[in-house]
Amino acid sequence: MAPVSAGPLSRWHNEVQRMAAGSRLGIPVLVSSDPRHSANENPLTSVPSGGCSRWPEPLGFGALADPDAVRSFAAVVRAEYAAVGIRLALHPMADLATEPRWCRTSGTFGADPDVVARLAAAYVEGLQGTDLGPDSVAAMVKHWPGAGPQAGGEDAHFASGKDQVYPDGRYEEHRNVFRPALRAGAAAVMPYYGRPVGVPGLTGVGFAFDREVIAGQLRRDEGFDGLVCTDFGLLTDTTLPGGSVWPARAWGAEHLDVAGRVLRLLDAGVDQFGGEWCPDVVAGLVEAGRLAETRVDESAGRVLTLMMRLGLFEDPYVDEARAVAIVGRADFTAAGADAQRRSMVLLTGRLPLEKGIRLYVEGIDPAVAARYASTVDDPAEADAAVVRIGTPYEPRARLPEAFFHQGRLDLPEDDREHLLALMATVPTVIDVFLDRAAVVPELAGHAAALLADFGATDDAVLDVVFGHAVAEGRLPIELPSSMAAVEAHPEDRPGGTADPLFPLGYTARVPERQA
Repeated sequence: MAPVSAGPLSRWHNEVQRMAAGSRLGIPVLVSSDPRHSANENPLTSVPSGGCSRWPEPLGFGALADPDAVRSFAAVVRAEYAAVGIRLALHPMADLATEPRWCRTSGTFGADPDVVARLAAAYVEGLQGTDLGPDSVAAMVKHWPGAGPQAGGEDAHFASGKDQVYPDGRYEEHRNVFRPALRAGAAAVMPYYGRPVGVPGLTGVGFAFDREVIAGQLRRDEGFDGLVCTDFGLLTDTTLPGGSVWPARAWGAEHLDVAGRVLRLLDAGVDQFGGEWCPDVVAGLVEAGRLAETRVDESAGRVLTLMMRLGLFEDPYVDEARAVAIVGRADFTAAGADAQRRSMVLLTGRLPLEKGIRLYVEGIDPAVAARYASTVDDPAEADAAVVRIGTPYEPRARLPEAFFHQGRLDLPEDDREHLLALMATVPTVIDVFLDRAAVVPELAGHAAALLADFGATDDAVLDVVFGHAVAEGRLPIELPSSMAAVEAHPEDRPGGTADPLFPLGYTARVPERQA
């Protein structure tokens, strides 16, 4: 997916609204978006920035555990989204990252229930403001009632990960984390694909298909009367480039045809079908007497009410020149870079490196490194090395699963041996991009310093390494000591693997001396 900059995007938006104004009913279009402000390169869960300021992944805000920082970030998202006409954010994620292998971990605020609850609420407040209105971007909190405890760590986008399991009996703990975001006035909620296994009172179908989950626990128990939108692709299969088919994620309802799935979702309390275009099916059900028109009116009313509160009927257009000036504004970009630096976590060793050294780098642009030290091509000639790596994963061959980082978390043998040899040759600082919980005891035991980032530029990492900035974060997820510990860990438990390498909340940073 190619990034679209503010100018073309705002022009596209205005043209879409002009087309809508000329349609039979003249109803404007409510444009939504997945996250655009961080490092994730999965086109099914995020969007290339198109010039938006770049910030750490939400997991980095979990490392800071600062609601004010999240509100400030969300206010920037609101400004940049609204400038180009995006008025509904398909975020934040209020899921608990309790299963270390889960590929969606980076989009969460971590594994600490209290931190996640507070930060999700702060995100809603920053996007929507005090009251949802013409200056707001509506927040769609996901994935109700908690998408983290995936069986074996496999994601529910795929049949291999359709089950969510609760071996520790923590279903309610996962669900309750959403409560502060709902009380903050979240305009919309998205349930996940997964089907819960062994939860009393639930029927073993995907969350969106379960009336007790939506009409019961969300609407009846939490008093939520806003928009409920399914995750994308619950009704129809998707044909991919090359002709392969990605099956609909209708877990537990695979036996139903499209019409049957529509009826089951509407009966459960859903209002909108994410990523689908089949109004003929809904109209046909009404004409056949299988679906009451009043039920369609109920959901249409929720969509229209949201659009009215956002002021789209009064003025759906954007100022194209203002959009170009707002998106990626210098102060937004600077604030994002500062958050990247602050959110990093020092795990072992001491920083900074000394100035004036000879430096060997891997995974870093040599031109950037040359601004901090004299660079050399041979580690044997260096005084120190700085290496950037990502969290290990098992590549999947087929699209779209290839976009998701899943499976094992430990270093492949070739990478392990290479890094051990390098660390034996020269004092080496290793920075790991934690999009999941890396299992790296070898690095912890041999690196001169081990640093974690949650989406950062080379400049941001080197600023921390050379002392121009301080890593202030604490681990928002636990780093296990072995894959055996991961595999033995209950998928629904926050932290608590056997003998963790670094526990939840850990930092090696020495606190600043109090005055």
